[in-house]
Amino acid sequence: MHFASDNWAGAHPTIAESLAQHAGGFAAAYGTSELDKKVEQRFNELFEREVAVYFVGTGTASNSLALASVNRPGGVTLCHREAHVIEDECGAPEYFTGGARLHPVDGANGRIDPANLRKELKRFNPAFIHAGQPMAVTFTQATEVGTLYSLGQIAELSSICKTHNLPLHMDGARFANALVSLDVSPAEMTWRQGVDIVSFGGTKNGCWCAEALVFMNPDRAKDLPFIRKRAAQLFSKTRFIAAQFDAYLQDDLWLDLARHSNKLAQKLAAHIDASAQVRLAWKPQANEVFAIMKQTTYDRLQKAGVIFYDWNPPHSEADKISEGEIFTRFVTSFANTEAEVDQFGALIA
Repeated sequence: MHFASDNWAGAHPTIAESLAQHAGGFAAAYGTSELDKKVEQRFNELFEREVAVYFVGTGTASNSLALASVNRPGGVTLCHREAHVIEDECGAPEYFTGGARLHPVDGANGRIDPANLRKELKRFNPAFIHAGQPMAVTFTQATEVGTLYSLGQIAELSSICKTHNLPLHMDGARFANALVSLDVSPAEMTWRQGVDIVSFGGTKNGCWCAEALVFMNPDRAKDLPFIRKRAAQLFSKTRFIAAQFDAYLQDDLWLDLARHSNKLAQKLAAHIDASAQVRLAWKPQANEVFAIMKQTTYDRLQKAGVIFYDWNPPHSEADKISEGEIFTRFVTSFANTEAEVDQFGALIA
């Protein structure tokens, strides 16, 4: 019973087959092959406009290079206090921007609170050079606690950014999971709400290692080829990332995989909701489920072969955890099955 992370899941057979199909022969290197161009055009169709697409190998690279592309002297990027970029990137955004800072913003349920964002931006008076200058706002969709920003909430963040002339970046490591939950198009969840740059993740949803950095305005990405090269993220054989996306995006496979993992998360949450041994921290909106249990229950489940993580609770929820209790995270993926989820349910029934 593997619920530690969707990063633990392997690759979907269709994507593995695509890699095998493109393994032989010769193709132009460094993103210039016909396959690369085909997939770039597919992204144009996906977002319903001409976009600039850059393939990279990891989500950390995608997020870090996105922020490096909008870097300013003394630059500061505002993000949720528990966002992946500030909690789990080991300082990579700061490293690749040459020292730009990440500034935390509070908000319940993993989402930036617009009022808090406005308040934090007021701290940066352009006349006071010692504090640095804001250069971007980044938010995670789905969030680090498995919640979603609605279209209206994204638009509100964008409105604040436009007032301050700041680009808005979406960390979409679980982009597909958020998309199918909201039941909207990629265009509706991004540029139509004012998002400027998207880290488009594929690795967590069935790819081997495929991430794409997508600029809604290609003019904004004019320096990205140099930034990506200098960051050692320009793969010579980018066709192998393109091959993954080629299969991933064909016939809506990516959406089907996300629907599957989201459905299992709902089923897993239902088992927890019906249990007297474990309680839900909140209802999941994508494919991450957070729960609270006693240490004895945690130990018993681990011993029974359930693989999941104990987790740092969000600051806004820390007071809901009593002495002797463990805050935990379960993640479902395309590779999990209903039988596996039901087996877990039987253990906590």
